[in-house]
Amino acid sequence: MKRIVLFLMTNIAVMLVLSVSARILGVDRFLTANGLNLGMLLAFSALIGFGGSIISLMMSKTMAKWSTGAQVIEQPRNADEAWLVETVHRLAKAAGLPNPEVAIYEGAPNAFATGPSKSNSLVAVSTGLLQSMRRREVEAVLAHEVAHIANGDMVTLTLIQGVVNTFVVFLSRVAGYLVDSFLRRNDEESSGPGIGYFIASMVFEVIFGILASVIVMYFSRQREYRADAGAAKLLGSTAPMIDALQVLGGREAGELPKGMAASGITGGLGSLFATHPSIESRIEALRQVR
Repeated sequence: MKRIVLFLMTNIAVMLVLSVSARILGVDRFLTANGLNLGMLLAFSALIGFGGSIISLMMSKTMAKWSTGAQVIEQPRNADEAWLVETVHRLAKAAGLPNPEVAIYEGAPNAFATGPSKSNSLVAVSTGLLQSMRRREVEAVLAHEVAHIANGDMVTLTLIQGVVNTFVVFLSRVAGYLVDSFLRRNDEESSGPGIGYFIASMVFEVIFGILASVIVMYFSRQREYRADAGAAKLLGSTAPMIDALQVLGGREAGELPKGMAASGITGGLGSLFATHPSIESRIEALRQVR
């Protein structure tokens, strides 16, 4: 319940900021008496599309800590925490990265990496993963997450999300305007868009949003293959990552909050809307690595 409330409050706050920004910049005045101002609409769409994605990226570390309850290890309290921090920092050094923050959270087996940049990142591991895997396998999971950071996956996915969001906002309003114009084609007295425009725009935004998510999830799945290969490169062998995936394949992965699912070591399977490929396909891809 806490995660849902936090997610809703964050999104409402982001939309309020973007709405105020659009009003100040004047790009929300794309509806005119003469029709749609497409240039203004494109500017509005880009502000909403990229603005929301970029704000989410900038807040990603903070939101991840709040939503999962992840506790950053400032000073290791035991040998396991010391090993975890040392391992992440060693892998980061091998990848040419500054040391990420390292955190632990309560939950079923999973892990994720997040942060707005390579120099400001977080690697978090669940207690369930630490308890269910050998250190060699945990190291492989950590290498996978460090590879995500090294590949710049958080920024890349944010840009992709921003592009598709822009087109969703733009095309839904163009389609809504066309539908409204068709419905009012014989109404010579009315001026400006009617209620049909607003209803049709919302319907098309949902439809285009679903189609856009297929594109985003495709790129999300591709980056998982790259992170697996990156982990193998950091470790000098594909065997630890294959072993870790086999362990994860035999357990139910911990659910991450909405917005964090694409950052985990595992996620939804067998669908166009899945954030991760199947465990089987990832293992097969690793076996093809030379």
